[in-house]
Amino acid sequence: MQKADLIVIGAGPAGMAAASEAAGAGLRTVLLDEQPRPGGQIYRDVDRAAGLRGSILGADYLHGAALTARLRSPGIEHVPGAVVWMIEQGFQVSYTREGRAARVAADRVILATGALERPMPVPGWTLPGVMTAGAAQILLKQSGVLPRQAVLAGSGPLLYLIAAQMVRAGTPPLALVETQTRADMIRAGRHLGGALRGWRYLAKGLKLMAEIRRAGVPRYTGATAIAVEGEDRAEAVAFESGGRGHRIACGTVLLHHGVVPNQQAARSMQVPHLWSQAQQCFAPVADAWGRTGREGVFTAGDGAGIGGARAAEYSGRIAALKAAEELGRLTVQERDRLAAPLLRQKARETAVRPFLDAAYPPYAEALAPDDATIICRCEEVTAGDIRSFARLGCQGPNQAKAFGRAGMGPCQGRYCGLTVTGLLASANGRSKDETGYYRIRPPIKPVTLGELAGAQDTPAED
Repeated sequence: MQKADLIVIGAGPAGMAAASEAAGAGLRTVLLDEQPRPGGQIYRDVDRAAGLRGSILGADYLHGAALTARLRSPGIEHVPGAVVWMIEQGFQVSYTREGRAARVAADRVILATGALERPMPVPGWTLPGVMTAGAAQILLKQSGVLPRQAVLAGSGPLLYLIAAQMVRAGTPPLALVETQTRADMIRAGRHLGGALRGWRYLAKGLKLMAEIRRAGVPRYTGATAIAVEGEDRAEAVAFESGGRGHRIACGTVLLHHGVVPNQQAARSMQVPHLWSQAQQCFAPVADAWGRTGREGVFTAGDGAGIGGARAAEYSGRIAALKAAEELGRLTVQERDRLAAPLLRQKARETAVRPFLDAAYPPYAEALAPDDATIICRCEEVTAGDIRSFARLGCQGPNQAKAFGRAGMGPCQGRYCGLTVTGLLASANGRSKDETGYYRIRPPIKPVTLGELAGAQDTPAED
């Protein structure tokens, strides 16, 4: 078995920054990532796509190339295409690559698993032709493909970014159907002080909105009763806005109402999590260094709480410095000196988050869908099913598996977990923390017997 000082899981901004900082401090670092090239979701395929579509994707995207360049350090072994499916105490990380299982061991682990798009279960969301807005952006980054005749629906700054990128690519969306209201914006006003500290984000947002307006893309705000219509595929989006009903014929619907931490790996290691009311999701409990309640386990980036790409980058570096100090490569004084500017920069980057969280809350009707709406796509469990489980005594998501297989499909609850928690908490009159989440056990990603049989296990190399 290969032996390193530090294993970083995830090659997004937090993971790449953590690996380069750790290697700079003298740690032998292994960086495991599922994708064939580094960048994560935000900087997906940046080394290849920057030269092809950089003008469409924008300057912030191109920043990712600086992070990937730093991975070419002799202290970093980047393992692309590595699907991590088990993390054991000690630590031994099992993964699959090119059809074969392998393991690597280290004294510290940094989980930089990033975020997932929050599922938006509205009537018709399972029809062909409906996808998340983030998935459409991945298609653009990775393959230069965009859907035509598309409507963007939901809330959050990402909708503006994707709409502007579609405009630049020559395939503007038919419309933006936004769920945030004027009241949300007024409530967000109390966070304006923090927002002004993050003025760069506000300026970027205003620029994107101006770009969308110049392209003539209509925007509908305060939308409710959103439903995707169609028989065999998406044919239109129906909704209410401004006191009247609307119906927009389209070929594709791109849904998005925020992102949430990808908690599967952390939960598989029994890292404690708490509910964030501001971000309407669970997040791992960690200190300012990213150190969790499990000794030797750090979390960094959006997987530790949504903060954005630059904040993720700083948090990765901060966690790596702490790991290097714990492993004796840095003194406490050296750690603090190097971390001080990073902590200030991270605080500046995250200052705008309370404003954004209040201004663009998740779509309320998707957090509590009507009974007929499918929640667990893998097992076709509806919101009504979950409520009926509660009436039979089901107290939490883990019990819901026994009641009706919710969360037992291939995605292992990644996309239905928060909705199931919300529905059961509401039905039982309990808090989200009391209701809890699925109990995540390895394998956290599917692995075949053939891959296990092909594993090569050799004595540890010191």
